Amino acid sequence: MKNNVLNNILLLTTAFIWGAGFVGQRAGMEFIEPLTFNCARSFLGAFSLLILIIIFKIKKGPNRKMNKWEERRYMFKAGIFCGLALFFASSIQQMGMVYTSASKAGFISSMYIIIVPLISVFLGRKFSWRLWLGVILGVIGLYFLCGSNGISHIGYGDILIMLSAVLYSIHILIIDHFAPKVDSVKLSCVQFFVVGIISLAPVFMFETPNIEGILECKWALLFTGVVSCGIAYTLQIIAQKNTNPAVASLILSFESVFAVITGYLILHEILTFREILGCIIMFAAVIVAQIKNKETPSKCC
Repeated sequence: MKNNVLNNILLLTTAFIWGAGFVGQRAGMEFIEPLTFNCARSFLGAFSLLILIIIFKIKKGPNRKMNKWEERRYMFKAGIFCGLALFFASSIQQMGMVYTSASKAGFISSMYIIIVPLISVFLGRKFSWRLWLGVILGVIGLYFLCGSNGISHIGYGDILIMLSAVLYSIHILIIDHFAPKVDSVKLSCVQFFVVGIISLAPVFMFETPNIEGILECKWALLFTGVVSCGIAYTLQIIAQKNTNPAVASLILSFESVFAVITGYLILHEILTFREILGCIIMFAAVIVAQIKNKETPSKCC
């Protein structure tokens, strides 16, 4: 009983960190450009996980049939595929943060919990009527959330965040393919390094990074990189080892609620009644879609 309570507290803490992370992402856009922010954040996340791997002496993944060299090759392959998917998803999400609020971004991004099983349907898997009800509620929620005049006036930032939610869903499915054969923390570390490295070229091609701007948003970068990527992801791994996946998913979905709360408290973002109604409907969609689901997607960024 005590372990269950502790695990739930850890998951709720993870949801809070991820929700507050949207505030950090939004705040960072006041000082540097999105690709620069995403590049710096990814390297910080990678190095924080590398330190974790060294401290806890994580040496070998869960697949004992692989020798050391086979495991390294597989890890390299998995890291490249996962890193590429994460690069496109996180870069587009960060660009969307320039044009929309942290509150709205948090709720729109949470739709990956519905999109993942929806994509799986087209890959041949069958899901209950709850998923389809969740999809319908999600669309209705977006209608109310994305602008005072509905779908016809969805903002550019909202479209980018929705696109990133689809790309995050693809990233999760790629993770689902590779994760059983490698250590999760090491895979996450490698993929963040991949994101940081491949971000360097577009950063210098399309943006003008400067040390002054990076130093100005150091706290936002440290929070989204070290805390959101490194600490929160580790807490999720620890807590989900002995937690029912359905319960874990419901707790983690509070990420969107915390995004609204921290957006209001820190950035003074205020939602209209229509947008609040959209948030409530979308939150209901996430809960309905996850009830009695046996598998839970994990967010790795």
